[in-house]
Order: sequence, then C-alpha cells, then structure tokens
Amino acid sequence: MKGKVCVVTGATSGIGKAAATALARMGSQVVLVGRDRGRAEAAAAEIGATGTVPPKVEIADLASLEQVRALAGRLASLERVDVLINNAGLVLGERRVTEDGFEHVFAVNHLAPFLLTSLLLPKLTGSAPARVVTVTSDAHSAAKLDLDDPGQEHGWNSWRSYANSKLANILFTRELARRLDGTGVTANCAHPGTVRTGFGREGKPLLRLGTTIARPFFLSPERGADTIVYLASSPDVAGQTGGYYVKRQRREPSAAARDDATARRLWDISEKMTGLTPAQPAGA
Repeated sequence: MKGKVCVVTGATSGIGKAAATALARMGSQVVLVGRDRGRAEAAAAEIGATGTVPPKVEIADLASLEQVRALAGRLASLERVDVLINNAGLVLGERRVTEDGFEHVFAVNHLAPFLLTSLLLPKLTGSAPARVVTVTSDAHSAAKLDLDDPGQEHGWNSWRSYANSKLANILFTRELARRLDGTGVTANCAHPGTVRTGFGREGKPLLRLGTTIARPFFLSPERGADTIVYLASSPDVAGQTGGYYVKRQRREPSAAARDDATARRLWDISEKMTGLTPAQPAGA
C-alpha cells in the first residue's frame, strides 16, 4: 500500500478512524474526511504520531450535496485516488430533512456515497487498479425500500430508514461493479459487525439504552475495520467485485439486495436526486 492514496469518509472516530490508521501504517497516504475540523485534525495528529505518512484532512458535511460536490472537486485535484472507503453513516431518532429536501439518513448513508463515488470515477479509473469499499450492515435484511418513496414521507420509522439505506448501499455496490466492469476498479461492501462506536447516539432512546447496555460485548473499532481494510488492501481480493463481505468472507445478502433490476432503478433515481442525470453520466 506504500504510495497509494486512500480516502476515508467518517474518519474522525470509530471504524473509519481505525481503518484509516491501519492503512496509514501500511504506508498509504490517507485522506480523512469528517464534518468537524477539530476532531479531524486531532485524528490526523494521532495517526501521524505513529510514524506514518501524515494524513491529509478534508472537511465536508455529507448531508449537503453541495458540500459533497465541493469535496469531490478537491479530491479530484489529488494526483491519484487508489481507494475510496464510504464509511460515514448514521441512524436518527426522528425524521429530518436536509437542505436539499431529502430524508437525512438516506441522504448521508446512500446519496452522499453515490454522488462522491460517481464524481470521483475519472480519478479512480485513472488510478486503476483501484477499489471502492462501502460500509453496509446486516440490518439491510430488515429493509422495506419503496423506491416510489425512498425518504419514507409516509410512515417514517427510525430503524427502517437505516435498514433501507444499508440495502441501498449493497444495491449501489452491485450496480457500480457492473458499470465498472473492465475498468480495473472494483466495488465491494462489508458488514463490520456490531462495533463499539458512537453509532446510535442520535437514535431513539431505546436504541441508545440498548447500545449502552450491550457496549461491553461489542467489537472494538479495530476488529470492526478488519474486513474493510482487507477489501481495501489485500491481494486476495484483487479483481473481486460486486461482493458483500462479512469477516473477510463473501456472503449472500438478502434476496432484495440481489435484485439487479431494483439496483438499476435505484441508480437511475439516485442520479436524478443528486443531479447526475442520464444526460450527464456518472464521472462526467
């Protein structure tokens, strides 16, 4: 991994920070993407203190499509991007709407990685062989994603909104892998397990209570990041694409997550929602 550039979103704590630390220790130039500059710079200083290549820091609120576009523009100025890890994600206890008018969880967990990855495709293909790794969850099996109402304007449910976004991550990965066939860029996703992070801190009180009680039994961020780092760096998966991985093993996701017609429809809808219309292909 020496000399490779790895971009990690949600990199100021938890799984993202652990993955960035591991990749930096392998010799990568890591770019940490976070919302809060103070936390991002603290994470960069901590990782850099281990004797690795000093990380770069990029600040963006991924709930804003304008900020995602600006971030992609800055990242496109890098000499190369060998690995993009779409890790940032959240669950909320109440329905919120972003400045762009989209349900907040769907916007951050799906639309942001969709747009960021799409805008970086020229840089990724130009850096090939390159890899896109998206962090999903086995919660996708509880999804009931209605593409006529992806933001759950009717009957919003906290856990369902999260599950739907994680299903969207897998469908996005499958369609991305299909579109990237022959480019030298692979796309895979991973379930990290139940990890001791800040996940759920903005969820409903019952979720916050449950995660607090069960926290001692959760995986460490380092163990949670293991499969993500594996997909980003291991020669064992060079050329492998379109997969859903758990504990470094390729697994079958739910039947809904294997529906390629739904994956193509989600892609088309996501293009329209983010402004990447068919007249402006992803990567244009």
